[in-house]
Amino acid sequence: MASNKTLVPEAKEALDRFKMEAAAEVGVNLSQGYNGDLTAKQAGSVGGQMVKKMIEKYENEIKTK
Repeated sequence: MASNKTLVPEAKEALDRFKMEAAAEVGVNLSQGYNGDLTAKQAGSVGGQMVKKMIEKYENEIKTK
């Protein structure tokens, strides 16, 4: 079952900024707080962009080691 709890509470602000950045990149307008009016397609686009960026960052870290 999915959980929205942040594993590292100190990272919450950074994760929120990351989510807003990813949303802007795919053209989804997010507001601070509740965004329950998003379509599944919009939410999936934001989540997919976040995963894409995380994988890219990890691959770049591996490459520089």
